[in-house]
Order: sequence, then C-alpha cells, then structure tokens
Amino acid sequence: MKYKVSVGVSNHHVHLTEEIYNQLFSVSLSKRNDLHQLGEFASNQVVTLRTLKGEIPNVRVVGPFRKYNQVEVTRSDAIKLGINPPVRKSGDLESSEEVTIVGDIGEITLKNCCIIANRHVHMNQQDVNIYGVKDNDTVKIGISGDKACLLDAKIKISKNGFYELHLDTDDANAAGLKNGDEVDLII
Repeated sequence: MKYKVSVGVSNHHVHLTEEIYNQLFSVSLSKRNDLHQLGEFASNQVVTLRTLKGEIPNVRVVGPFRKYNQVEVTRSDAIKLGINPPVRKSGDLESSEEVTIVGDIGEITLKNCCIIANRHVHMNQQDVNIYGVKDNDTVKIGISGDKACLLDAKIKISKNGFYELHLDTDDANAAGLKNGDEVDLII
C-alpha cells in the first residue's frame, strides 16, 4: 500500500535533562516555536558542540527536558567534529560518541550521547490503526523528482506522535526535499 506523508527536515540539535541544562545555562529554557510533535519545541537557547577535532556553534536545544541527554548530528556534522556516531533511534545511546556541550555559563563532556538519528515516520495510535504497522517496523519511502530514490525508514510510535517523516538535513538535501514536501510511504 502507498500513502502520502509530509516531510520534516531535522537539523542538528540537543535534548537535555534539566540537571545538565542548569549546568550549562544561566537562564530558564524558553520556547522559540512549537514543533509538529505535540509538546515539543525549539528553544531560544543554543549550544556549541565541541570535540578535539572541531566544533559546531548555534546548535538548538529542543524542549521539554528529557530523561536523558542526546546530541543528534548529521554525517556531515560528524565529519566536521571528527567523530563516527552510530545511526540509531532516539534514546539508543549505548556505545555512542562523546561530545562536549558548551552553554552560556558552562560546559560538560558527555559520554555516550551523540547519534545520527535514523530516518523515521512519527505516528500515534490512531495512525497505527490506519496503517497497520508496529513500532520500529521498517517501511519504504518513495521520493520522485530529479533526485528520485527509495529509502528505508523506521516507524516511531508515541502518544504525541504527529504523522510525519523525519529526515536529517543530509538526507533531505541529497533527495532534494524541504519541510512540507510530500513523499510516498510504502507499506
């Protein structure tokens, strides 16, 4: 079966616990804008990611606070930082990369925090009932146009899931996609 799904392009960003956030910033976490995933937002706060081989400034903190600290980068970012993070689903941080996060009042080096997020389609329970999939199922994404291709993506089910395909900027650029474009979800 083939269905349409909207594209959400995800740039590098960090998810932080309240404890770590407070070690990095002198101000409260504040919302810049809501994201499509219900309850999540891009904050006004940004950090610098640093390794021995490079750094990336102005990396957005995504709220609300999480139970774990996670840095999400693209493969291009990883090359700039001189690291080799695994491609994983959110929260799967075991044996991932170490990165130093610099805020406005402090910095902290975190082990097992940095991944490249896998391609995924967000869904909630209503979507699951419509599409007949399970969490972590692999589906195909059909992209047409000048950069036509077929990609694998994982299903990511959550109670606040907003039906949307998430690609990082490397994948989106390679396929010629931008936020809001529609592609085919093939189940």
